[in-house]
This record gives sequence, structure tokens and C-alpha cells, in this order.
Amino acid sequence: MLLVYMQFTRVKSFNSFNPSSREKKKKSMGSIVVGVMVMVVVMLGMLSKEAMATQHVVGGSQGWDESTDFKSWASSQTFKVGDQLVFKYTTGLHSVVELAGESAYKSCDTSTALDSKSGGNDVIKLTKPGTRYFACGTAGHCGQGMKVKITTVAASSTDTPSSSSSSSSSSTTSTEAASSPANRVEVFVAPLLLVLAFRFFARV
Repeated sequence: MLLVYMQFTRVKSFNSFNPSSREKKKKSMGSIVVGVMVMVVVMLGMLSKEAMATQHVVGGSQGWDESTDFKSWASSQTFKVGDQLVFKYTTGLHSVVELAGESAYKSCDTSTALDSKSGGNDVIKLTKPGTRYFACGTAGHCGQGMKVKITTVAASSTDTPSSSSSSSSSSTTSTEAASSPANRVEVFVAPLLLVLAFRFFARV
């Protein structure tokens, strides 16, 4: 038994110091690290598209409310394909109705609505260029000005808002974008990638 143990120890020791064995191990680890790096890069590329999208809280800090000047707010924003509208309001008091077109928007005709929501924190994605119309479904609120027209441009557009944005709406939009899940994941993954690379080269 002692002879077997000594022989095993010698083989293990030989493998540990065998340049060929170490070279194979380094190549194997290198392949693993490269694979992980490629996966991370692909994942970050996918997340970057999501991170570039902006969440527009409709009405800025005032939210979806009768007191908000939605025309001024909308003119201060640039809506691009992939962006999201977020309607924040008190449930039971307001709702969100997507109107059929310009005529329904002007006359506050909600009878031909394309969609309606009443969750209090409704998210609507802007999937294509064009104009969409929204209003509050509560009787009388649309007539009081609780409606908004959203014109969406292509994602590659470099258009800027036609008028200066208010500090409240700008800060709200920036905060939403900065705290998006995609950005939080990137902040976590980037250091992890650096640690993996450091550990690999330290062993080499």
C-alpha cells in the first residue's frame, strides 16, 4: 500500500510540474474565459439596446393629472421607437384611454377607444413611428385638458425637443432611464468580467 501511495504521489507531482500538463490547463482555462467574455459581450450588447430606450413619465413630476400642461410637456420631449410612456396616477380617479385618431382627440370621443388601462402605473411601449393619442377616461377630464398627443420618431433620429424641457420633467426622465434594469445589470457584469480576466492572467 505504501508503494502504491508513493507511486501515486510521484505521478501527481509529475503532472503538476509537467509543462505539457500546465500548458493544456492554461489553454483550457483560456478557452473558458474567452467563452465567458464572449457571452458577456453579447449579453451587454443586447442590454444596451434596452438601456438606450427612455421611459417618459407622462406629465413629469406632476404625473397624469388635470393640473398638468400636457401640451408643453410633450413638446419638451423626443419620443423614439423603443421608448416607453409611463402613466402614473391615482387608481379609481383617473384612467388611460388610447383614442382612435386626431378627430377623437380633438372632440374627446372615448367611445371608439383602441385600448384602456386603469392600473395607476401603466406602461405603454412606442413600437413604431407615428402619432398616438391618449386621454383620461373619467368623464369630463379629457375636456379639462387631460389628454396628450405623442409623436414618435425612428430610433436613429437625432431630433431634439422644439422647446426647452422643464427641470422636473427632465430629471424624472433621466432618473427613470438611469435606474433601468439594463443599466443595473451592466454595472454588475462589467466588474465581474474584469475579475475573471484578472484571475486568469494572474494564474498564467
